[in-house]
Amino acid sequence: MTVEKIKVALGERSYDIALGAGILDTIGSLCRELGLSGTAAVVSNTTVAPLYYDLVRASLEAAGYPVFLVSLPDGEGYKNSATLNLIYDGLVDASLDRGSFILALGGGVIGDMAGFAAASYLRGIPFVQLPTTLLSQVDSSVGGKTGINHPRGKNLIGAFYQPRAVLIDVATLDTLPDREYRSGLGEIVKYGAVLDGDFFSFLEENAGLLLARDKSALIHAVGRSCAIKARVVESDEREGGVRAVLNYGHTLGHAVETLTGYTRYLHGEAVAIGMVQAARISQSFGFCSRADRKRIESLVTLLGLPLELPPFPARQYAEALSHDKKVRDSGLLFICNLGIGSYRMEKVQDLTALLEICGIGE
Repeated sequence: MTVEKIKVALGERSYDIALGAGILDTIGSLCRELGLSGTAAVVSNTTVAPLYYDLVRASLEAAGYPVFLVSLPDGEGYKNSATLNLIYDGLVDASLDRGSFILALGGGVIGDMAGFAAASYLRGIPFVQLPTTLLSQVDSSVGGKTGINHPRGKNLIGAFYQPRAVLIDVATLDTLPDREYRSGLGEIVKYGAVLDGDFFSFLEENAGLLLARDKSALIHAVGRSCAIKARVVESDEREGGVRAVLNYGHTLGHAVETLTGYTRYLHGEAVAIGMVQAARISQSFGFCSRADRKRIESLVTLLGLPLELPPFPARQYAEALSHDKKVRDSGLLFICNLGIGSYRMEKVQDLTALLEICGIGE
């Protein structure tokens, strides 16, 4: 069993990402290596827990941990304060103290909420990420962003709180529905589009293998995505500057999710739409060529992801964008692709003009 290690170097908050296929049953020994103690509270949902909780519980119990399950309803629509309180209720019921820890077993919603619960319960207890979706493996499980949605915007409530470790088993992707799997591929494209041109070429050349869930191609794609994100997080842990590049495609993507009530599109689908629109905006600004833009559109299409914004009036998009976390000093910090593999951050004052480039009018 080969395990690849990727370090996220953040001083005393540093941790490793363990990556491989068929390694989920090593979680108990990993927790012992980390020096974790007390009760292990596994936060999962009604979809993932039936698939993987027994394996995780057996590994933890074999390592000597009492284990408690907090099972939540599944879906982005449950990423809210009411569901967060269900986690707190479970932690209290299990009598978790500061010597215990949380494991987030599931996708990005579970990881974000369990991480926020860990950051705030008893003012902070350790947690470990066990991401089981492609999207969470390459994005939300790494970097310490935790939180919940607010009715007026995505991820408006949360905290930066780093996990003690991330264990990524790409074998869990075998049970992922095709639409959710493709959604995760959309997030992977982001890294190549604005941070690694060679990786973007790899994705173009190996799209078929990735769609077939080839383990070797997956381990490379997930590992490279995590390594890229780790380097960005190390240079800007709390998104004061360069880390904002990871929001490429997310600005309009989050607006799409907000306007559709988090029900019509999966996160990676919304990001794919946002990336295509960002590429069109970047071309309009003169930051990339038509050929660059077409490469992004072609890869998104090849991966079976949507390209076009849903038809809402410009005023509704502008309202959603005005609540974006990147709005500063009465302007929106918009992430553009500078060709393929590089980026530029542009302050946009006129949201209406931005939307007109995307074909959105009143």
